[in-house]
Amino acid sequence: PQTSIREAARLMDEEDVGSLPVVEEGARLVGIVTDRDIAIRAVARGIEPEGTSVMDIASKDVYGVAPDDDLDDALEMMARAQVRRLPVVVRDNELVGMVAQADVARTSKEKDTGELVEAISRAPRGPRVAGGDDGGASERPPSDADRQREERPRD
Repeated sequence: PQTSIREAARLMDEEDVGSLPVVEEGARLVGIVTDRDIAIRAVARGIEPEGTSVMDIASKDVYGVAPDDDLDDALEMMARAQVRRLPVVVRDNELVGMVAQADVARTSKEKDTGELVEAISRAPRGPRVAGGDDGGASERPPSDADRQREERPRD
């Protein structure tokens, strides 16, 4: 978590990835930082990248899956939360891997991949509000039942 923003960006470039898990005490996942976090939360706000910890801009409310979770459940979570990557964690949030939309796309049927990309990339519902961005994901992404309730005609 004490890694600088500049070092995180350098690692992303070196590894050709768009996000990095943020871990402490060995492998305990405490957040994720993305290239977008660096651009929006640091560069756009004029934050000094060398002396600022990556934890200052990382998303701390992170969705994750277990190694034995079903891939379809992971894909549904990606779509509902509109994220392209999910950490794979075991007991006490210990990071053991990452699953990415690109990984699924390389191994899935063309139709499934198209549907996944469409669902993940769908614009969020509701108004966009300036400010109030706490940097984390919501407690729970809207479920299909939530969406159906919202779309139901009012009496």
